Amino acid sequence: MKRAREIFTFGRYLRRRFGTKVAKVPLGLSGFTCPNIDGTVARGGCTFCLNESFSPNLGSNSEKFYLKLSDEENPILHRQLEELDRQIEETSSRFAADYGIENYLVYFQSFTNTYAPLSTLERLYERALEHKGVLGLSIGTRSDCISDETIEYLAGLSEEYEIWVEFGIQSVFDETLEKINRGHDAASVEDAIYRVKRAGLKVCGHLIFGLPGESRDMMLETASKAYEWGIDSVKYHPLYVVKNTLLANDLRRGHFKPIELEEYLSVLTEALKMKPQDISVQRVSAGIDDDTLLAPEWCGMEKNRIMSLIRKRLSENFLIY
Repeated sequence: MKRAREIFTFGRYLRRRFGTKVAKVPLGLSGFTCPNIDGTVARGGCTFCLNESFSPNLGSNSEKFYLKLSDEENPILHRQLEELDRQIEETSSRFAADYGIENYLVYFQSFTNTYAPLSTLERLYERALEHKGVLGLSIGTRSDCISDETIEYLAGLSEEYEIWVEFGIQSVFDETLEKINRGHDAASVEDAIYRVKRAGLKVCGHLIFGLPGESRDMMLETASKAYEWGIDSVKYHPLYVVKNTLLANDLRRGHFKPIELEEYLSVLTEALKMKPQDISVQRVSAGIDDDTLLAPEWCGMEKNRIMSLIRKRLSENFLIY
């Protein structure tokens, strides 16, 4: 009888690495934006992006000043540091009380978290590392927004701390990246991953299944290429549509059909079967449980229910998650 293979999760990686349970504390800080929102490479952001929907700590960000790489000063640094302290303290206290977890990676999640002057990044990253129980950082960014100077700085931090860089790969097909208004091509992502890896840093790649016009074969080709590029960890997401996005307009006009649950389960299962064992898995789905979700309906399922369906499908294919 064929034996089931246990999927190497990020939680198991962290326990193996540190000998204890480690949680990620997500941050959403005022002042950060994205170069395809502010007009540097495009306008309007990715067609699916309403960033607050993906960032539970961001809240309502009414700050009108947004950072760029070229800025020499940061007039809201004090506010950012206060937000950082508050969010880390609140989330870590909740994790400790609810789950007994006392060690953390601070996850710079919202928007593009290297898209700022290095002097600002140094203050924010180092302040995060000063907090009790923090073992390292995970920094969400874009391939066109991380300089060699920042990579060198992060490599220095990695000599003492666990440092991850998270890239939104999304797709390896340039026609898809153009459709979603990504503002860079696949070669940019490949180059950035190689640069970060050469510096000795760890990389997590985000993959989206169900992007406009993509077939099953295209989704799996994206997964295959991402593995070849040398990512250390992966997050798989279904594309869902929220209100007040460009993708919502396409949905309303009938120009976009969301991925069905059955197709997502099939593609996810095959992507996991293809995945090298040493690449850890941080996420196998995503959704939202409020009235901003437009489609697909299954992405609004209660998390335990969707995870039960995923685990059942994986078990049928001799995979344990």
